[in-house]
Amino acid sequence: MGIPMAARMIIPMTTRTTDPLPVLHQLFSPAFPVGAFAYSHGLETAIAEGRVADAGTLRDWVSAVVEHGAGWSDAVLIARTAAGEDVADLALALCVSPGRQTETQAQGAAFAATVRAVWGADVTDAAYPVAVGHTLRALDLPLRDAIRLYLQAFAANLISAGVRLIPLGQTDGQRLVLALGPVFDQLADAAMTAGTDDLGGLTPVTDIDSLRHETLGTRVFRT
Repeated sequence: MGIPMAARMIIPMTTRTTDPLPVLHQLFSPAFPVGAFAYSHGLETAIAEGRVADAGTLRDWVSAVVEHGAGWSDAVLIARTAAGEDVADLALALCVSPGRQTETQAQGAAFAATVRAVWGADVTDAAYPVAVGHTLRALDLPLRDAIRLYLQAFAANLISAGVRLIPLGQTDGQRLVLALGPVFDQLADAAMTAGTDDLGGLTPVTDIDSLRHETLGTRVFRT
């Protein structure tokens, strides 16, 4: 039996006729089908080599990525895209490894496809933060709240990977997400006024972890 027409209707949201926060929570929910659970951003390498082995070292690794690596860069790319700038090529150029490029392109394409299917917004496939920025612009969603929730979702996914691989308890994982809350706030505030000249970071250890991931003998994650 086919799906009823009402169930297939696309309900566009082009103006703030409803509370935007539930929409943002939906976009950055673990249930939103971008496949984030398949990626560790190189964390699997650090755990396999014993350098990340408990809650403290996991927090250090994730915090570095969020504050000084892809977290900060993605926050700026989202803001600039939402402001109407074309940073699609720059977003890919910032990827330090083929794995990181696969990660952002695959998640961005999945994110854009779901937004098109659900909201009918004209969002093309792009690197993940670029697809997010286009969506915020198309749906007229609040930028700062979106960046903060994006960063929280990014960090929470990495922490979830650590919880599974180290392993840690679920409560430990939730404590780590909570502890990083001020970092998400600070970066979201800074990204609001940052330009492309403010992009970049210094996370050589995590970058090397990403590059070496493909050489691991046993891998659970794609990156």
